[in-house]
Amino acid sequence: MNESENQNPPLQSTLEFLRRHAPFDQIEPAQLTWLTNRLRQTFHPRGAKITDPDSGPADRFIIIRQGRVRGENPSEDEQISGNAWELTAGECFPIGALLGRRPVRTVHRAAEDCVCLELPREDFEYFLKQSPAFADFCTRRLANLLDQVQHQIQAQALHQQAGGPILSLRVAECIQREPVTCPPNTAIRDALRSMQAQRIGSIIVTDTDQRPLGLFTLHDLLDRVALPQTPLDAPIEQVMTPNPVAVSSHAYAFEAAMLMAERGFGHVCVVERQKLVGVLSERDLFSTRRIGLVQLSRSINLAETVDALAHTTQDIPQLVSQLIAQGAQSEQIGQMITLLNDRITRRIIELCTTEMGDPGVRYSWLAFGSEGRQEQTLKTDQDNGILFEVPPGMNADEARQRLLPLAKRINQALAECGFTLCPGNIMASNPECCLTAEEWQARFARWIDQGTPEHLLKSSIFFDFRVIEGDANAAESLREWLLDRTVRNSRFRRQMAENALRLRPPLGLIRDFKVETRGQYSNTLDLKLNGVTPYVDAARIFALAHGVPAVNTVERLNALAAKGALKRSDVDAWVAAYQYIQLLRLRTHQAQRAKGQALSNHVNPDTLNELDRRILKESFRQARKLQAKLAMDYQL
Repeated sequence: MNESENQNPPLQSTLEFLRRHAPFDQIEPAQLTWLTNRLRQTFHPRGAKITDPDSGPADRFIIIRQGRVRGENPSEDEQISGNAWELTAGECFPIGALLGRRPVRTVHRAAEDCVCLELPREDFEYFLKQSPAFADFCTRRLANLLDQVQHQIQAQALHQQAGGPILSLRVAECIQREPVTCPPNTAIRDALRSMQAQRIGSIIVTDTDQRPLGLFTLHDLLDRVALPQTPLDAPIEQVMTPNPVAVSSHAYAFEAAMLMAERGFGHVCVVERQKLVGVLSERDLFSTRRIGLVQLSRSINLAETVDALAHTTQDIPQLVSQLIAQGAQSEQIGQMITLLNDRITRRIIELCTTEMGDPGVRYSWLAFGSEGRQEQTLKTDQDNGILFEVPPGMNADEARQRLLPLAKRINQALAECGFTLCPGNIMASNPECCLTAEEWQARFARWIDQGTPEHLLKSSIFFDFRVIEGDANAAESLREWLLDRTVRNSRFRRQMAENALRLRPPLGLIRDFKVETRGQYSNTLDLKLNGVTPYVDAARIFALAHGVPAVNTVERLNALAAKGALKRSDVDAWVAAYQYIQLLRLRTHQAQRAKGQALSNHVNPDTLNELDRRILKESFRQARKLQAKLAMDYQL
C-alpha cells in the first residue's frame, strides 16, 4: 500500500462530501453515518499503484475524495494504445472484484496526488446487506445511475409541463375507470343512454364471460347510425366495430400508445386472461398534453398536400418533449419518431404518385443508416433507395428511368418536410441507389470482395436497410443473401472491424474527455460520431458474423446475447450506455431548438452536471469494452 496517511477523516466534512455523489446521496442518514465512521482516509502520491492484479483478491472499497486515478491494462502501453481511462472525485472502485472476491483486472494508479476513502472488504460486504440503495448501485451500477438521471430529466421536463411519467407504467395502472359494457343484443338506444349517463364516448360489447366482442364509439354513431338512419331499436352488434384491438393489462403504456398510433385508433381494450378489465384511450395517456401521438399520426394520414405535411412535422419536437416528461426511454422515443417519419414518407409517396402518375414499376422504398435502424433523432437527413422489379418487355435501365423522376420528387418533398437532402447523394433519385435485386447484390458483392475504404464506409450505411413502403419480401431475400455472404467472408468483417476501431471514444488522460480543439465545435464532443457510432459499428459487425437479421442496434445486441455470442451481463451494460448517449443527443437537440440554434450532435461536457458527466464517461468506457471484444475476436 502506497499511502502515507491512514486515519479517520473528519465526520461532518466526509458526510457532506458523500452526499454530493451517487450512490451515497440515496443512502439513509443512519446508514451513511455508519459508513462514514468505518472509512479510513489514505494518501497516494502521483504514480503510485492503488490496486494491482498481482496483489491477490481485492480487499478494499475505495472512494476518490481528491485527485485523479488512472485505470490501466497492465498488458498494454496505455499511452500508445489509448485504452487508459480516469476516475475523479466521487467515483469508486473496484466493485466488480470485491463482489467476485477476486483480484482486480486493472492497475489503478494515482494520476496526481490523491486522497481516498477506503472501506475494508468485510465492512463492504456487511454494508451491502444493510443498505438496499448501496447494493442496488453495486450490482447494477450504470443502470442505477441512469435511473437517477432519468428522474432528473423528468423533473426538469415536468417543471414546464403538467403530468407524470405515464408511459413507463403498466397499462393496468393507467385505467381511469371501470369499463362500461353491454351485451350484443342491447338496443342502440339503450347503449346510447348508458354512454350519456356515464359521460363517455365509447361502450364495449361483451359476451357473458366478459370477453370483448366489439367497440361502439361516437364515430360509429355518426357513420353507422345517424347517416344511414339505422333504427335505434336495432341491436348494437349490427353497428359496433367487431374484434376490438386489445392489450394485456401487464403491457406498458408505451406499447398501447404505439398500437393506437399504428392502427389509428383512439381506444384499446385492456384484457386479463381474455376478459375485459378496462378501456384505455389516448386521452388517458395524453390528457394534459397539447400534442398526442395518435392525433399527430392521424394528421399525417389526412394531409392533402406536402405543405400540410410540413406543417404537421413541426409538432414532433413538442411531442418528444412530452415523451421525455412522461418517462419514455430513448429507444421508445426513437421508435415513435421512426413511426411518424415512416408515416410521413408513406404519405409523401402517395401524394407524389398521385401528382406524377404511377410509374408502372413495382418497387420498394428503402431506408438506410439510422432511419433503417429506427434510431433517428430530431436531426436527420435522407438515406434512402429503391429496390425494383423489371416489368415484362422492359430492361432495368428503362424501368429505372420511369422511377427516377418520381424518386426525385419524393426526395424534394421529404426535404420540404425537414428531412435534409443527403450531402453524399445516398437518395433514391440517384441511379446508383435505384437498383434491381440483382444489381444490389452485385454492388454489395463488389464491396465485400474488394473492401476499399470507400466500400467499408458505404457498407456501414447501406447494410442497415429496411423497407418503408412496398413489398418487404424482396428486401428480406436480399438480406438473407447478404448475411450468407458476410458470414462466409471473415476477411471483409476483419476489415470492417479494423476500420471501426479507428474511431475511439473520447476519454482523456489529462481531462475526463478529449474535446475538439479547433473550429466551430471547439471544446465539444460529437455524441453521434464518438458516442453512438462505436456501438452501432460493433453491433453490425457481430450481427453480420453470426447471421443476425436484426438491423436495430439494441435488437442486434440482444439477439447476439440470446445466441450466446455475447455475454448477457455485458450486453445489458452496453445497451444501457448506448441508450443514455441517445437520450443525451435528444436532450441536446431539444435545448438547441429551444434556443433557436441549428441542431448538431455536439455538446460541451463542461455544461453537463456532475451526474451526466459521470454517466457519459462510463458510457464511453463501456464502448471501449465493446471495442476490446471486437479487437480480441479479430486479433486486432
